[in-house]
Formats: sequence, C-alpha cells, structure tokens
Amino acid sequence: MMTMKGKPKNSSSNRAATSNRNVSTARATMVGFAAIALWSMMMGLVRIVSESFGATLGSAMIYTCGAILLLIFRRPAPLRTAPRRYLLIGGSLFVFYESSIALSIGLASSAAQSVEISLVNYLWPTLMVLLAAMVSRKRHAVWFALPGALVATAGVVLSVGGNSGLDWHAAMQHVTDNPLPYALSFLGALAWSVYAVATPSMSKGYDGTSVFFPCVCVALWIVHFASGEGLPESTPPLHAWLTVLVTAVVIAGGYACWGFGILHGSMEKMAIASYATPVLSVGASAVLLGLSLSLPFWCGALLVAAGSVLNLLIKPR
Repeated sequence: MMTMKGKPKNSSSNRAATSNRNVSTARATMVGFAAIALWSMMMGLVRIVSESFGATLGSAMIYTCGAILLLIFRRPAPLRTAPRRYLLIGGSLFVFYESSIALSIGLASSAAQSVEISLVNYLWPTLMVLLAAMVSRKRHAVWFALPGALVATAGVVLSVGGNSGLDWHAAMQHVTDNPLPYALSFLGALAWSVYAVATPSMSKGYDGTSVFFPCVCVALWIVHFASGEGLPESTPPLHAWLTVLVTAVVIAGGYACWGFGILHGSMEKMAIASYATPVLSVGASAVLLGLSLSLPFWCGALLVAAGSVLNLLIKPR
C-alpha cells in the first residue's frame, strides 16, 4: 500500500482497473481451470520432445519458445516496480523448479519411468501445506496436515512401484538404477512449495512469470552446453519440431491462464481443482506415451490426490 500513495494513476492504469471490474469471476475461474488441463499434458509432451532432441536440448528449446510466447502475449510490468527480494529469491526458486522438472522427465530411462517421476513431482501440494503449517502461528497445525501428507506419500510409493504394484524391491530398483531424475523431481517439488508459500508476500502484487521464464531458458542452455550432449545425430522430423511448439504453448499458456485466474477468479475453487492434476497428468501421459497402466498405479495416483484433499479439509481452527 505504501508504494501506491506517491504515484498518480495514469490512463493505462485506469483502463486496466476498468477492464478488471468487467471480468466475470466465474469466467476467470474457468480460465484458471484451463491451466490445470494444459499442465496435465506437460509431462508426456516433454518426454516426447526429449526422445527426439535429448533431455537438455529439448528442455532448452521448449522453454525458449515458451519465454518468447509469454513476452509477446503477456508482457511483464517494468522491472523497476518489482521488489528486488522477490526477483532474487522467487526467481531462483522458479528457475530451479522449472529446470529440475523439465530435466527430470527428460532424463528418465523410459516412458513409464517418466510418469513415475511426474508423480513424485506432484508431492508439491502436500509439501506446500506442511510448510505453510510450519510457518503459521496456529497450534498443532503440522499435526493436522500430517494425515494428508502420509496418504500422499503412500500414493507416491505405490506409483513408483509401477505396474508391479507395491513392490518395495522394484521401487528401490527403479530409484537406484536411475536416481538423478527422482532426486531432481523431489527437490523441484520442494522448491515449488517454498515458492508458493514464501513469495506471495514478497511480490507485493508483481507477477514475475514472464521475467523468470527467460532465466529458465538461460539456465537450461547452460546445462545443455555444459553436458556436452550437442545436437541430435540426425535432423528430427517435422512433427518433432511441432511438438516443441505445442509443449511450449501448453506450459506457457498454463502459466498465463493460472495467473489470470488467480487475479480475477476464485482462488479457493482453483486450489481444490488443482488437486486433480496428478490424476489428469498420469492419464494424459499414458495416452500420449501409449502406456497401459495397471490398477496399483492408478490407486497410487488417486492417493496422491486424496492426500492433498485431506490437507484441504482437515484444518486447525
């Protein structure tokens, strides 16, 4: 509020305010729901791009296209209006999360493992609730959040077992054979939960998504050149290049829709709907990658969503 007193409202601000009043809350909430639908396709599409261009090059190309799209269609406010602390801390967390999840899917040793890794990433709603409980001043808040956390964790363990079901040996074998993508996915989920809890108070209303995306591009290109992967041995077919563009639209469009929904729609309804993302993501990935998932895997996905719903319903007073 302090930053608003000394600045007169210009005509563009008045036009924006008038436009905001004309936005229907229900319509804006539906736009926010569209982000969930778009993000559910992210995992499978990133995997397809990685199979054609490699993990690091594919990720760098996707986020470069996404950054360009955001700068064209969702130009950020001037940087001088953004809190520096938000840009530094929020930007670092955002870049790490986006880089880690993109690379973790690309580094999966198989299409099936990429779906398992996506479920590990979807621990972020539970981690976010636990972190929010820890920093809140409500008594026993963490204990109220634990039931949902345990259910969601059980779902991840069940899903990591893959089509073999709850097989501890198989689950550990998947992780020990290729630990890096699982570690990146979990650390990314942790980073995103910290971002979600810590940055709203830092941002003071500034949306840095379109600023952070180019930073993700730079980080991914550095990782690519440092890895020494180089270019594909043969020129990928046309459909592979089109998949890069579609994936960029899905990711960048999801963020644009989510931001619009948060600003003008019902955040509570969007938060509830977001708990369906793990199940939608698994379903979309299975369709895109041509996978046949068994009942134990679907049970694991549902448990992740159920754990998040428990965290929503069980709250300290």
